[in-house]
Amino acid sequence: MQLACLDLEGVLVPEIWIEFAKRTNIPELSRTTRDEPDYDRLMQGRLAILAQHKLGLPDIQKVIAEMGPLSGAREFLDWLRERFQVVILSDTFYEFAMPLMQQLGYPALLCHKLEVDAGGVVRNYVLRQPEAKRESVKAFRTLNFKTIAAGDSYNDTAMLAEADAGILFRPPQNVIDEFPQYPVTRSYEELAAAFEAASRSI
Repeated sequence: MQLACLDLEGVLVPEIWIEFAKRTNIPELSRTTRDEPDYDRLMQGRLAILAQHKLGLPDIQKVIAEMGPLSGAREFLDWLRERFQVVILSDTFYEFAMPLMQQLGYPALLCHKLEVDAGGVVRNYVLRQPEAKRESVKAFRTLNFKTIAAGDSYNDTAMLAEADAGILFRPPQNVIDEFPQYPVTRSYEELAAAFEAASRSI
């Protein structure tokens, strides 16, 4: 049995923090794992900026409620689920992702949680486990799944390396340059073709 493991932001939905940065006019919040490979440094910076500007979870959820999947994402996901078992492996948070999951037909999602106080202030984040994407793929392989993983950022490359086959989807040039071993896809049609090719080769 083959298992497709997908990143969420940048692959199926827009980058939540980038959209939030645009809506709040706080460009510092637009940094993502494309820019900063150290996830803890990235998140601590985000929490500090939220505190500085007195922004909380309700403010972020208001933006997310107005977002939707990337154009063609739902159709691609439906195509993929006809051919593979599919799991979304993301470094987002359940508190962010569930409205978007509804629009994607509630695929299986493994991600993290936020610690939020009664006033909606985000106090901390709780990882499901360190290196969660890589460890999830490793665990799937112990269950005798052949895994094909697709993502777009630094924080996806460990997952891609652990999988039987890895695919980059619309990555920035710095990720392409540092990880030339992975095929690069720019559209859902190309991504579907890459999944089919990987499926034949593993």
